[in-house]
Amino acid sequence: MASIAFPSIAKKATLSDGTTYGYAAIAPASADKSTFVLIHGYPSSSYDWRIQIEALKKEGHGVIVPDLLGYGDTDKPLDLQAYRLKTMSNQVVEIMDIEKVSRAVLVAHDWGVPLASRMVLYHTQRFYGLVTVAVSYTAPGADYDIDAICELSKKLIGYETFGYWKWHNTEEAAADMEANPASAFHLIYPHDNLLFKTDLGPTGKAAEFVRSGRTTSLPSWLTQEDYEMHDRIFSKGGYAAPLSWYKAAMRGINAQDEAEIPDEQKPCPVPNLFVAATEDYVCVAALQIKRQEMLKLVPNGRVETVDCGHWVQLEKPEVLNELILGFGKEVAGN
Repeated sequence: MASIAFPSIAKKATLSDGTTYGYAAIAPASADKSTFVLIHGYPSSSYDWRIQIEALKKEGHGVIVPDLLGYGDTDKPLDLQAYRLKTMSNQVVEIMDIEKVSRAVLVAHDWGVPLASRMVLYHTQRFYGLVTVAVSYTAPGADYDIDAICELSKKLIGYETFGYWKWHNTEEAAADMEANPASAFHLIYPHDNLLFKTDLGPTGKAAEFVRSGRTTSLPSWLTQEDYEMHDRIFSKGGYAAPLSWYKAAMRGINAQDEAEIPDEQKPCPVPNLFVAATEDYVCVAALQIKRQEMLKLVPNGRVETVDCGHWVQLEKPEVLNELILGFGKEVAGN
């Protein structure tokens, strides 16, 4: 939540469609410095980019870091139609317009990657390039048949990866997480990355973990203050709206928009750097890299692997910062 986490750089804007967004923004130190737009995932907010914001600011770059729809200071509709990727793409680009940023380097993590992938398709000329973190570029028309995905992952790597999506697609999931927020946090920000393999991915395990109120120690890369900030943010907004991202995807909310995109326009149209996390046991790096290669989704891209879990920006911030800054220089020239 930008207003709590970054009060000195927090802003709010009501967009042309009536939606209100909260976001953090810093102007570049000089005209020759590019701006980076940082797109968070689930269950997150602009706060999870705090280390990158400081690193980019130190180098004189501008930043725009929204609380995405359903999170933080931004509106939290429960109508799944509000979570169309095309609609949200237009909204984030409108924030760029408000901040007078004509073109930026786009960086996204987790659920932010499908959104950022559509942003570069629908608004190609607005972005120098795209960095995807933990999740690879996501082409239009993705099939979210979770039973099939779980069966395939079990066959390929011996366990289900997306079983928790089935729980997230229920009305009970938000209530479960709001009743046991500490348990939800410790599962999703794990002290041991193998927890994703044993207690998040397999069907039924995530619901069991949270409903039991189970907790663990914090990971070494988070402080008690970090935990308390996250708790403050989610105690205000809850989980129902953030879970709408899952429901919208599984229930085909984007199908009509994406059916209009011809096959030749589905690959990533801008330079892409995929930062793959080798210890992410849900968004499995090897499977994503193989799929990207087989489908030829990124004609102008490269992959960098980082030995850490899903939360690369928190677990290995210095490594990610260096990759982001280097990529920015490659594609934007500064």
